[in-house]
Amino acid sequence: MAFESDYIWLEGKFIPFGEAKLHFLTSSLHYGTSLFEGIRSYSTQNGPAIFRLRDHLERLIQSTKILGIEEFPYTLDQIYDASIKLVRMNNMEECYIRPLVYIKEGGWNLSVTNVKIDMGIAVWKWTNYLGESALKNGVRANVSSFPRHHPNIMMTKGKIAGNYVNSVLAKSESLRGGFDEAIMLDPNGNVSECTGENIFVVRNGIIYTTPRNSVLEGLTRDSIIKIASDLGYSVVEETITRDQLYISDEVFVTGTAAEVIALREIDYRKIGTGMTGPVCAALQKIYSDIIHGRNEKYEMWIDYVYPDSVKNSAAVKSALG
Repeated sequence: MAFESDYIWLEGKFIPFGEAKLHFLTSSLHYGTSLFEGIRSYSTQNGPAIFRLRDHLERLIQSTKILGIEEFPYTLDQIYDASIKLVRMNNMEECYIRPLVYIKEGGWNLSVTNVKIDMGIAVWKWTNYLGESALKNGVRANVSSFPRHHPNIMMTKGKIAGNYVNSVLAKSESLRGGFDEAIMLDPNGNVSECTGENIFVVRNGIIYTTPRNSVLEGLTRDSIIKIASDLGYSVVEETITRDQLYISDEVFVTGTAAEVIALREIDYRKIGTGMTGPVCAALQKIYSDIIHGRNEKYEMWIDYVYPDSVKNSAAVKSALG
């Protein structure tokens, strides 16, 4: 099984992978009222390091508030420590980390009032989400017939499981049509985001991205905005129309799974040169250096699984002058 590991953290305990089970009559399974995060660990010269772990876990807790959960049973420090220890216990480096919050008791009256919630965390080895060649060549996308949720219907700032049926419909349609990814429009017909990624457009040296009102505020998106600004690019949040995509110099997407990937073709129209463009390539390079611990400027985004190895490495560097 591709997701298999030695241990899973479930309801406050580390248990063997095969024992991580929930009852069939868990209302989150029936109504999509679970909440989750997607987090990545990468190999570095100081061992595995998790990218923006605390920020992801803060967003997980924020998602419970958005759904209306009244009480979260763990502190951020508890689930932070559990995530670090779980990667360590499974002896993994390059892996995906999936915390999931669910309703353990109650919720059958279509309400989250007076429910009992709990959570688990799993890790598994990870490969490229959009394929090995995507980094250099980019991928093909189309504008989906399924629009993104209205923000007052499905609460787009929360990573709520039920929200992702929208993405499943769009992605399945695109894959069956021979594309790699789907671009989703907002309820007003403007560009929103992809099924699991935020979207950026480059035109005349300026980077544009869609407003936050209808999108999930991605942490990779946030990181790329910061990196691009530090490189001297102007990054503008504004409404983007479908036809503006077609005449862009570059279009690229960002997300925990996809990282930073160009869209080389949209709706059978070649974007730019039809390959990963120079702006996207520059951001890919810096982002890769950051997540693999090779850029000290952004080290505040890295949480090392074995922090003592970092201290030892720093001590050696200091001794060598």
